[in-house]
Amino acid sequence: MGTIYTKQPISITDQIARLKSLGLIIADENKAKKTLGEVSYFRFAAYLRPMEADKQTHRFKPNSIFENAVAMYEFDSALRQILFAAIQRIEVALRTKIIHHFSMTHGAFWFMQMNLHENEHRFLENLNALDREVQRSKEDFIKEHFANYDKPEFPPAWKTLASLGTLSKLYYNFADNKVKKLVAREFNLPQHEILESWMRSLSALRNYCAHHARLWNRFLNAAPQMNVNLRGTWINSGHIDANKVYAILCCIAYWLRAINAKSSFVADLKSLLFRYPTVDVAAMGFPKDWRQEPLWQ
Repeated sequence: MGTIYTKQPISITDQIARLKSLGLIIADENKAKKTLGEVSYFRFAAYLRPMEADKQTHRFKPNSIFENAVAMYEFDSALRQILFAAIQRIEVALRTKIIHHFSMTHGAFWFMQMNLHENEHRFLENLNALDREVQRSKEDFIKEHFANYDKPEFPPAWKTLASLGTLSKLYYNFADNKVKKLVAREFNLPQHEILESWMRSLSALRNYCAHHARLWNRFLNAAPQMNVNLRGTWINSGHIDANKVYAILCCIAYWLRAINAKSSFVADLKSLLFRYPTVDVAAMGFPKDWRQEPLWQ
């Protein structure tokens, strides 16, 4: 027999009282009430856990301060905003390059041809995902296409919109490695396997950002390939934890520089970290000497 969940909801006032009883220092209870009224306790608790001395009783370490967790939350929110803008820029460039190279080599409907893909099951899954995305689309050019054409069942690749997740799966399952390498070279990457791993990691990161999930101290299951020799300015990747946020931040910085040499991403990220000096960047995988890496200069 399973265990029944019996905990009941408690008021914000009681939430604050409980935190204080566990040893958390709260300098301004009114501000704390405002914070917990805008950010649910359940979401905010992720920023309190690093201050806990006992994970079972949830008692806090000495001198644990509520406002430090607030700063961590605000940092995380600002980081997601920076990353969302960066991911959108990369996503548009990826879609453009993939569709251009694949279509120029294999025609407008390459995504519908099973013989151009490695795995039939993945091919059908991707086609179904594309169908759902096209059906959900509110774009005028999609409506106009179906008003004028009924065959094939999909619009051409440059009209068919693919999400970053579907796009990465289409790229991964495509059989023509030569044309995939052409796309990778557009981003100053030597091999398509590197781009595949970066795309999968970026797609996972995008989902975290879209759902306002915590990025600080996050373990990323989809790790990008890091121990690689790249033509552009890169990092000493031998001591990097690829499952931490720092790894994908490096990939994004490199990616954006390949798209636009004047990208402000590096400056924006460094400025954010300067505004929040109390943030433990080591928990995000940042090495002590990260500022000396050429990528971040």
